[in-house]
Amino acid sequence: MAIERVGVIGSGTMGNGIAQVCAAAGLSVVMVDVSQAALERGIKTIAGSLDRQVRKGTIDELGKQQVLGRIRSTTDYADLAGAHLVIEAATERRELKLSILQQVEAIVADDAVIATNTSSISITELAAVLKRSDRFIGTHFFNPVPVMGLLELIRGLQTSDDTHRSMLDFATVVGKTAVTARNSPGFVVNRILVPMINEAIFVLQEGLASAQDIDAGMKLGCNHPIGPLALADMIGLDTLLAVMDVFYEGFNDSKYRPAPLLKEMVAAGWLGRKSGRGFYSY
Repeated sequence: MAIERVGVIGSGTMGNGIAQVCAAAGLSVVMVDVSQAALERGIKTIAGSLDRQVRKGTIDELGKQQVLGRIRSTTDYADLAGAHLVIEAATERRELKLSILQQVEAIVADDAVIATNTSSISITELAAVLKRSDRFIGTHFFNPVPVMGLLELIRGLQTSDDTHRSMLDFATVVGKTAVTARNSPGFVVNRILVPMINEAIFVLQEGLASAQDIDAGMKLGCNHPIGPLALADMIGLDTLLAVMDVFYEGFNDSKYRPAPLLKEMVAAGWLGRKSGRGFYSY
């Protein structure tokens, strides 16, 4: 089945980014959230992102309006009924995702693909609550979605080959390069990335170098575009801690223990860019 109509659950950073790239690829999008205010913020973010593209000359004003015109926002899950694909991009909380996925399955057609944009939660576990678990798959987009070229596809134990093929085709349509991983805590990218950031926090905690020097070392010595501590601030320290906790619990291996400084900063509310203070001040 060709994917032409996409539902996106959640209008936050990831949800509105996914909605934007789908609409920019010519797909019809329904974006769902719990309140009209949240949806308005999401649409405003998309419009701002498109305005930057207009200023850069990558699209014109007409193109911007066409993208926005393909996105319909709603608080009613029933509006997902005609979607060929629904991507859940709600907060990274297992119980919330389980509840949303069951609501979605009750509405969409039997041949629709249901996906979750998660960075750490087990795809097999989420799929288990669905009657048609074979049509479920993990889709890990990267922030900012309109800029980052990767889409990590995660197959649960139940995911069918047809579902996987449909999502490989979808990745091409929305201009992403797909890599496929089997279900395991952190999948591929975060399994490597998040422990690296955690180790950078240990280095800072132990006083081996300043945050600025740690980041400069990784940028200039390893050719990273951004240092690990600045990246931590961008991701959100609370999100990083949650992922490290999933690793620690999932692998039962002490090498995944969160740095005490990370836990203390989260307890202080120093979460990075979104709170105005993390390893740097904003």
